[in-house]
Amino acid sequence: MARTRLYRDGSLAEEDFPVRDISRCLEDPSTTVWLDLYRPDRAEFTAVGEELGLHELALEDALHEGQRAKLDNYRTHHFLSVYAVAVDPDGVGLTMSELAVILTPQALITVRKDAAFALDELVARWDRTPALAAHGVAFLLHGLLDHVVDGHFAAVRQLDERIEELDALLFAEGGRQIQTVQRQSYALRKSLVRLRRVVLPMREVVNALMRLDLDVVDGPLMPYYRDVYDHVLRAGEWTESLRDLVASVMETNLSVQANRMNLIMKKVTSWAAIIAVPTAITGFYGQNLPYPGFAHQSGFIVSSAVIVVASLTLYFVFKNGDWL
Repeated sequence: MARTRLYRDGSLAEEDFPVRDISRCLEDPSTTVWLDLYRPDRAEFTAVGEELGLHELALEDALHEGQRAKLDNYRTHHFLSVYAVAVDPDGVGLTMSELAVILTPQALITVRKDAAFALDELVARWDRTPALAAHGVAFLLHGLLDHVVDGHFAAVRQLDERIEELDALLFAEGGRQIQTVQRQSYALRKSLVRLRRVVLPMREVVNALMRLDLDVVDGPLMPYYRDVYDHVLRAGEWTESLRDLVASVMETNLSVQANRMNLIMKKVTSWAAIIAVPTAITGFYGQNLPYPGFAHQSGFIVSSAVIVVASLTLYFVFKNGDWL
């Protein structure tokens, strides 16, 4: 599956033309080509690479999954590996889409490893800023990075909102949400660790692309790339703060659980002390030896009165001491 676009002199001239026509299109120095491939066949992709003069290591990295977010520079082109991120419907898990990007002076080649990447949203972003299309590959790359980084920022925001919901559950009445908070806090921490591995390397990638010696970004587009870089920094800092916040939520949840356990133990101990009074008295009066009031109604009345008075005394003492 392939998708193509041709820009000529800053205007969209052609779309979805055959891949075999790319070399012909690039003969005109005023053209810029975008080629998107979804899980390309190795032989076909190698043929495209040979036609465009791409390095074999760039081709290999583009086909293999699990690359870290990075920027590799070659003599005639550059290779980028980035990840688009989306939060799952449960508000806790993450879905990541790996995207390999190859930059040449006139072409942007994207290789998608899965179908989750929102390609139509990326194309719509390009179409919303046609005035920048005259900057060629730098324009296409900016739209791509802006789309990816905005996804990172949106994911961090959604995770932050989910953590705030957990904060409300921490002190819910009855303590029935302890297991839910514990389970979701752990899942959120795992998601934030995964997100951090994607967001932090993007700082180096975007910063390196803005280097003048790479000749990727021209002067008019530099403010746009700086804006993307600012979003990358904010997303990274936000992710770090959320990791600390989730750790605090997990520790607070354990503290709340321990406090509730102490409260339960206090109540159980108090009731055990109250129950021990009638047990001790009835046990004393139930022995087979003569005792004061033995075989008399007065003995039963006295023992019953002692049980009631002692039990009520302990109850009010524990109640005033906030043990019950």
